Amino acid sequence: MGRFRHLLFLIFIAAASLLAGIGIKPCITILAAPPGGADFRISDSDLSHPLRIIVYGDMRFTDPLEVRATNPKVRRWLVNQIAAEKPDAVLLSGDVPWHGSQAGDYDEYRSETQIWRDGHLHIYPALGNHEFSGCTTGQGCLENWWMAFPELRGQRWYSVQIGSSVCVLNLDSNLSLMAGSEQIDWIKAQLASLPATIRFVLFNLHHPPVVDVQENGDPSHNGRPNEHALAEFLAQAPEKSRVRFIVAAGHIHNYERFLQDDILYLVSGGGGADPRPIVRGPADLFQDPAFPIYHYLRFVLDGERLTGTMVRVADPDAATPAWYDKDHFVIRAAGSSGLPRKSN
Repeated sequence: MGRFRHLLFLIFIAAASLLAGIGIKPCITILAAPPGGADFRISDSDLSHPLRIIVYGDMRFTDPLEVRATNPKVRRWLVNQIAAEKPDAVLLSGDVPWHGSQAGDYDEYRSETQIWRDGHLHIYPALGNHEFSGCTTGQGCLENWWMAFPELRGQRWYSVQIGSSVCVLNLDSNLSLMAGSEQIDWIKAQLASLPATIRFVLFNLHHPPVVDVQENGDPSHNGRPNEHALAEFLAQAPEKSRVRFIVAAGHIHNYERFLQDDILYLVSGGGGADPRPIVRGPADLFQDPAFPIYHYLRFVLDGERLTGTMVRVADPDAATPAWYDKDHFVIRAAGSSGLPRKSN
């Protein structure tokens, strides 16, 4: 596996050199990683202070004439506002295209997010179910995905070390996360090889492990055994005693926040797809009745303190965007108290 990754790295360097020669820059910076370590790395010297990470999902980029499955106006507002944040990394939790079988949906993604490449943002996506929409076999859809994100070719899950304090594990919830699966074994190896400096591990995937269960709701939106197995694994992971685990997912076109087994679970599916109303259970730490919640999440790391903010579109029907910070929470590094239990 190590030789294969090294070969991929050399191929990428050659491809990046070719692209640079014709004026195209890759959107992910790759540094050589030690065996068993992160697949991609951003060094501390390339980060802002404090470190800033954006997380959101369910954009459904497609022809702007499609206004029922997704809101193209709000989608562009979010993209532009994220660019204005100048984050060190942007994590996309899946459903980037509406139909993964349509190369044109990825063309629209590239067009609408050109401002991200102009700003040299680092983009790290996870695969959602719509990445496979319209394909009789997954390979054709994966080819469209890898054409849009060539740095990931050959990989359906991967890791990113952001500076010396944060590690991101981007997962594929379309594949098994059950005990003994290849992906869970990979997660075990990644956690076991975490550098001693890592304080926070952020899991980015599409289907959420913890949700507000809706009576007579869609089973795929009420939580699936596949992601429940991930939550059970994380609750018992020995590394949880020294690093904070944060799990961010999408799929549900709303916002939810939970604390379970001292792990923060977030649902951030407000990227533009048609909003989904939900009934919030008592375990949901966000109890605001606001709807719809088009939004993204902002994480800011300052020392041992990671502050999270849900940034919401004030009025999706307005002619111009306005924003307000709707939910706040603070997560402190392991060894200190401070996991949030109430919305602010």
